[in-house]
Amino acid sequence: MTQALAGGLAAGPLAMGQGEEQAPALQWHFSQVFGERSPGEEVQEADIISAVEFDHSGDFLATGDQGGRVVLFERIAASRARAGHPDVRPESPLHANPYEFRYLTEFQSHEPEFDYLKSLEIEEKINKVRWVKGRCGGRTHMLLTTNDKTVKLWKVYEKRVASLAEFNLQNGSSTLNAGGRPGSGSGGPYSPDKLRAACTAAAAQPHALRLPRVVGTETLLATRCKRSFANAHTYHINSIALSSDCETFISADDLRVNLWHLDRQDLAFNIVDIKPQNMEDLTEVITCADYHPHHCSVFAYSSSKGLIRLADQRAAALCDQHAKLFEDTEPAGPRSFFSEIISSINDIRFSPCGRYILSRDYMTLKLWDVNMDSGPLATYPVHESLRGKLCDLYESDCIFDKFDCVMSGDGRYFATGTYSNFFSSAKLPTRFGLARGPGRAGRSGSFSAGEEAVGQDFGSKLLHLSWHPQANVIATAASNSLYLFYGSGGR
Repeated sequence: MTQALAGGLAAGPLAMGQGEEQAPALQWHFSQVFGERSPGEEVQEADIISAVEFDHSGDFLATGDQGGRVVLFERIAASRARAGHPDVRPESPLHANPYEFRYLTEFQSHEPEFDYLKSLEIEEKINKVRWVKGRCGGRTHMLLTTNDKTVKLWKVYEKRVASLAEFNLQNGSSTLNAGGRPGSGSGGPYSPDKLRAACTAAAAQPHALRLPRVVGTETLLATRCKRSFANAHTYHINSIALSSDCETFISADDLRVNLWHLDRQDLAFNIVDIKPQNMEDLTEVITCADYHPHHCSVFAYSSSKGLIRLADQRAAALCDQHAKLFEDTEPAGPRSFFSEIISSINDIRFSPCGRYILSRDYMTLKLWDVNMDSGPLATYPVHESLRGKLCDLYESDCIFDKFDCVMSGDGRYFATGTYSNFFSSAKLPTRFGLARGPGRAGRSGSFSAGEEAVGQDFGSKLLHLSWHPQANVIATAASNSLYLFYGSGGR
């Protein structure tokens, strides 16, 4: 799988206008892998990674899995990275990579539950992980995690633990961690009978009494659930997004978008509700939502009909009436039974500047201008070669796979995943309107189709990825393994 990942990455340049210089492509290099399985090793379903996210500084990386666990990684300083680390594969000697990470800690975020009113089992799978910016400092971090029903706010912090010694006990160890209990039971050195005997002996010899003293301290990473935002979603939560004010966030399910304050777990405001009075009239569902990176009142949400709606909370408390509607009025290819399925938007992302919106459906990646709602600026075919296999993909449920899309921190590049554990990246063109429609690999607004050279392995899919906010480093999740790549050139 490493060869497939390392050998098939596509970073094709887009076709520019005549006489215009083409943007240089990024050359991707393998950096690290965590949790790589050996050939023939069976993967446990609970270990499959379901969410990946860099923090705002790029020094920390979080992953969530289907077992409800969240694993954190931290960046290694350049001097320590050169010394090597036993948990990571050595880097290529031809490429020096200053962005290396190591395992930091992990915690259980969600547990499986059962809704007795609806006779429905609630999985512990982590759907999204988001870092909370601006509420902590130093080595303290806050994260939002969500499964299908409950969003939780977690605090990860350093805790100093003192070790005490010189207790008035003769049997067993005389060292104890502060805040802990020496032991329990009837047969150990700290059983009630032996403790009573030790106290009686000490009372008979008061000069032998000793005060415990601190013999050392150690710093441990601890996690604590600060808030649990529950009982506000009837349907499965598909996305969460932090606002730029670092005080509020939205959570979206199939029919509603709720607004929360990080300090109030008992209060949520419903700001979007598309549920009809008669469910038989339902024609679309909400698939994703994202906040504008600079305006805390502006957010966008996508639907299963391939629409993106931009809403402004300053206009109305209930944003059922959108401010702008983005729709591709000229979908590629003839209409068929699968047209609505493949046009459903899986993921949307605002560009760092807030000017553009990147959307991913099953077949394509589309770039939209917030100021132009007449159609997408550019459309990049990703799975065009699969158009003739839609019936087989429907039978195997692969047509319902949801691929993430990401943008680089400077807004110049974007990427998305595909099958055979590949991902493709491209550069934002400097001039639009000249590169529309499908074409050769790396031209005419399409990605390189390097993955077709090794065939389509539908059992291996790269659904989740995250782009480092300050460098061309991408973290990708392939089954239970986390791969990191860094790009060179293109600057």
